[in-house]
Amino acid sequence: MESLDAPVVIRMQSLIIEWERHADRKAIFLRCYSMMTRNMFVAIKQGEFNDGLWVNSLLNRFTDYYFTALEAYQQKPVLAPAVWRVAHDAVRDRRISTLQNLLLGVNAHINYDLVLTLVDLLNPEWANLSDSQRASRYSDHCRVNEVISRTTDEVQDQIIEPSMPFMDWIDKILGPIDEFLISHLITRWRESVWQNATRLLEIEETYKKAQLIGQIEAEALRLGKTIATLG
Repeated sequence: MESLDAPVVIRMQSLIIEWERHADRKAIFLRCYSMMTRNMFVAIKQGEFNDGLWVNSLLNRFTDYYFTALEAYQQKPVLAPAVWRVAHDAVRDRRISTLQNLLLGVNAHINYDLVLTLVDLLNPEWANLSDSQRASRYSDHCRVNEVISRTTDEVQDQIIEPSMPFMDWIDKILGPIDEFLISHLITRWRESVWQNATRLLEIEETYKKAQLIGQIEAEALRLGKTIATLG
């Protein structure tokens, strides 16, 4: 089981320090992701999941997709998934807010990367899992939403409000409502992700899988472009 000083967390922190030193706003999403990753390791260690080892493997595979897309973008942007190109390109546009930058990263990582991550982890075992075992996997997927909810307020206090002071005013007026709305949005996205992943697991034909993955990416890209044009 990974610890809070796991290599993936250290790698995230190293990039955050470098990016913040150079005012690179890719640090906005990664700081959020780092907080979430740390909180996930704590939840796993505290036994909050049915199968902590499986969730740990999922968490590490999930980070692989983030770093692979990042490395591709840094090498040659066209090599990165289109939804990540939108997210990374946006950090150079000062008209795009901190909240938009954050949501662009969350959209790419959840609505695209997480689908593929779930398929990677579930595909070898899916056909042999009983209904109750599949339900247990889904339950662990849903329990991540609780960790996200706990992390959202921390993200707002440390990342969003310092660069968007009016969010502090909204927070004082609305209390937990604004955090709830963000958590609710991500929960809805993650439910759609599970449905897309299980659809992919049930498809046998390679070309049909490729078609569905293309549709999933296109929808994530549409959402990303919408987020980038808000405000």
